[in-house]
Amino acid sequence: MVTVAEELAKKQREISISEFFLKNRHLLGFDNPTRALMMVVKEAVDNSLDACTEMKVLPEIKIELKQINENRFIVIVEDNGPGIVKQQIPNIFGKLLYGSKFHTLKMNRGQQGLGISAAVLYSQLTTGKSTKIYSIVGPKKAAHYFELQIDTKKNEPNVLKDQEVDWEKDHGTKIEIEIEGRYLKGRQSVDGYVKETAIVNPHATFIYIDPEKQKLVYERVTEELPIETKEIKPHPYGIELGHLIKMLQDTRANTLAGFLQSEFSRIGQQTAKEICDKAGLKAEEKPKKLDHKQIEILFKSLQETKIMAPPGDCLSPIKAELLEKGLRKEINADFYITATRSPAVYRGMPFQVEVGIAYGGEIDKESQIRLMRFANRVPLLYQQGACAITEAVTETNWKPYGLQQSGNNMPTGPAIILVHIASVWVPFTNEAKEAIAHYDEIIKEIKLALQECGRKLSIYIHRHIRAAEQREKISLFEKYIPELVAALSSLTNNKKDSIQERLQRILKKELPSLEAENDLKKEDESAQDLKAQRENKKIKNEKKEKQTTL
Repeated sequence: MVTVAEELAKKQREISISEFFLKNRHLLGFDNPTRALMMVVKEAVDNSLDACTEMKVLPEIKIELKQINENRFIVIVEDNGPGIVKQQIPNIFGKLLYGSKFHTLKMNRGQQGLGISAAVLYSQLTTGKSTKIYSIVGPKKAAHYFELQIDTKKNEPNVLKDQEVDWEKDHGTKIEIEIEGRYLKGRQSVDGYVKETAIVNPHATFIYIDPEKQKLVYERVTEELPIETKEIKPHPYGIELGHLIKMLQDTRANTLAGFLQSEFSRIGQQTAKEICDKAGLKAEEKPKKLDHKQIEILFKSLQETKIMAPPGDCLSPIKAELLEKGLRKEINADFYITATRSPAVYRGMPFQVEVGIAYGGEIDKESQIRLMRFANRVPLLYQQGACAITEAVTETNWKPYGLQQSGNNMPTGPAIILVHIASVWVPFTNEAKEAIAHYDEIIKEIKLALQECGRKLSIYIHRHIRAAEQREKISLFEKYIPELVAALSSLTNNKKDSIQERLQRILKKELPSLEAENDLKKEDESAQDLKAQRENKKIKNEKKEKQTTL
């Protein structure tokens, strides 16, 4: 007689990662047609921007949405990056959890190797069509064309076409994905994604053709490439016990002291000796021969020893000056403030916070402020309520800075607040990468950056409010001077000219402070104009130098 346990055992089998995400596509952000369209564009553009960064070339990315029918689109994304070697194309696009960034501790847009292959999987699921890829790695190299799908049972690429083609391009990649989606205008759409990406990538040019065939060009505002990042080793404060056990098993170091110095960031000879002494272990001990109890003591010693924070050269912040340029380019406001904080650490992971505020101009005065969230230069358009950035903004008291606020809600006023987090490992709340986890260290840094910008905003608002109030008083006073003069003349029997002269003197006493406000405003405008002129001159000189070199 077959037991229940034996019957159940027959049904057990391995689940492919592709099969898992096929049934749980919402975990990757493909939970509705509108968001799915935006996610496919996002994943392709992220790859393109990272590729151009690796090649150290100013990105020029073309995005096109072709509408086939009401709910079907072809997404085309083309870049001028380094291209992809023929052997790697099938795995990059046709295999989930395959990539070069997961084990690399430096700032990148992608992390898990899910993005573009997940878009291919979604296309296959909703349309049954193959994904088309063009790639060329050099001007004297052949261009390769692939059509492929994903074998979901094996999580392997299924190549349907592989051939050489003519493509008039020196280097780059182009991908065409047909998907089921819905196109809507607005902030949480492809339109909003492209615009926000242009703000935080001021070195890139984006050419966007929407389904209505309207062409929008977002020109770069700087010829300066982002800061080149350097890979760092894990920091002792950022590892778990199981991770330490695995590192000890895999190390090539022959001594414990050598292991600590070679495998971790910020551990030198003296610090390694201190850690070993605290753990009661010899520096010459063989790392692979440590038993579980010794490893636990070593782990505790690592956490208790004072070790420098990891270096910040693994990060590539936008920088306050370029962030302001990006805001000015896309948002029409009266006043702009930006700030870039120094690198900080959470769980041994370096991160850096940047904040920008645009105030006044064409921004809506009556509604809540608009919050723009970014991680590693990528817009976060969904799950705002679940994000640490939102918590930091709502917990900040905005009233002293000139914005209205009710309790711990979003402030109200004509402002846009932009928050960018750069990190070697952004702690997203899920695989869709739309909200940042609530780490106290991250929230604290965001608040400090917001307060720094808030103080400058307060000076601007209070200065202009005072000036507006003075103008209103003077305007009202001037309006009623003739009637006041006539009444006072009738009551006092004094001449009208004499009374009017005295009232004008009172009026003039109010004018100096108003003129001072106007002078300050003119100084601000002159300083901004001079700054813009210098920057334009710098860009022109750089272009001339490049042309001369060529």
